[in-house]
Amino acid sequence: MTKPVTFNRLLSVLERTSAQLPDGRNGKNATYSMRDAAMAAFSVFFMQSPSFLAHQEAMQGRERRNNAASLFGIEKVPSDPQIRNLLDPVTPTSLSAPFWEVFGLLEESDLLQSYRRLDNQWLVALDGTQYFHSNKIHCKRCTVTVRNEIEYYSHTAITPVLVAPDEKRVIVLEPEFIQPQDGQVKQDCERNAAKRWLARNAPYLAGHKVTLLGDDLYCNQPFCEQVLSQKLNFIFTCKPESHTAIYTEVALLAQMGAVEQFTQRHWTGNGHEVWTYRYVNDVPLRAGADALRVNWCELTITHEQTGEQLYHNAFATNFRLTTHNVPAIVAAGRSRWKIENENNNVLKNYGYHLEHNFGHGSEYLSMILVLLNLLAFLFHTVLDFTDEVYQRLRTHLRVRKTFFTDLQALTRYMFFASWDQLLNFMYVQLELDQPTTHPRRKS
Repeated sequence: MTKPVTFNRLLSVLERTSAQLPDGRNGKNATYSMRDAAMAAFSVFFMQSPSFLAHQEAMQGRERRNNAASLFGIEKVPSDPQIRNLLDPVTPTSLSAPFWEVFGLLEESDLLQSYRRLDNQWLVALDGTQYFHSNKIHCKRCTVTVRNEIEYYSHTAITPVLVAPDEKRVIVLEPEFIQPQDGQVKQDCERNAAKRWLARNAPYLAGHKVTLLGDDLYCNQPFCEQVLSQKLNFIFTCKPESHTAIYTEVALLAQMGAVEQFTQRHWTGNGHEVWTYRYVNDVPLRAGADALRVNWCELTITHEQTGEQLYHNAFATNFRLTTHNVPAIVAAGRSRWKIENENNNVLKNYGYHLEHNFGHGSEYLSMILVLLNLLAFLFHTVLDFTDEVYQRLRTHLRVRKTFFTDLQALTRYMFFASWDQLLNFMYVQLELDQPTTHPRRKS
């Protein structure tokens, strides 16, 4: 029987990796372990409280116990500078394993079936997002741009997520950082980072049906060929200005009546929309005899009464297109936006403060902190799947910020022996118990 994916199981995944992080200290003064440094930083992101560790040190002084130890297993709480110094030399790949281990737990528990689309495919959306920029603070891993003779420094990462058209939650996967590469003179870019991500993570995707989603930036022949070489599929946005070969051929085929077209009528609750699909198979992705042949589809949505165009986009894919599968292909392609709405936007604007400079460091610190922040977001997403008490608390409190404000206040003043005990306390105090269903658990 499959074990449930609990908070403790999730935490054990991160603890195993944290305990194996390389320690760059040469001397014997190792008061704080690498595991405690990583778990301490993670706890701040998970609780969404910059003062969490300070509050627990104060509680330790008062009560000789604290929530950093009971909830996250932290034996000795390092100071903020100590955490930064210990984590700065750690390479991002040292923290890659927990993302795929959690993904494996979800798959093993059959919790990812609702994400299957297009003949049992998983849809993985790729997109880059900037999380740091400054014209003063910088490190050797920064991307440098010059505007008006002023150097600007930034950090950007590709943040892949598992998505589905009708699933609100996204499942965070291991990111890839855009950073100067050893031996390379040119600045790194999103395309090259995407190639590295795919090459490194292909073994995790092997044996699964996976379709990659991305904007027009990803719709280029080298990347599409790499996707196909890994036995994966793709649905990428395809714009006319960057794909003249495709659109020239589509225009010619349209004149010959060889571009298929059909419409659907959709009721929105306030009126009808007309969805017009066009598609054609076997067109060149670029000019030249060696061009990869792809399949192209387009959706235009108009208001039935006014004729106003409400939406228009087109996609290139390796899926053979028919009238029956084009709507599903387009729906999958459109779900790429969830990486912006449900992932990057939440991380930046709804509590995780992705763009805040928690510590830049001189080596990899900013990347390591982003990884721990993403893992915190992933753990909360998984708990929203698997923990009924967590689900009902989040539903009752509605606003994400309220939920975390309550966690912060409770753990500042009260000690809880476990995460379950903390949630159970909130559950009871909010009087969410019902006589027929009582999801509280023993801590």
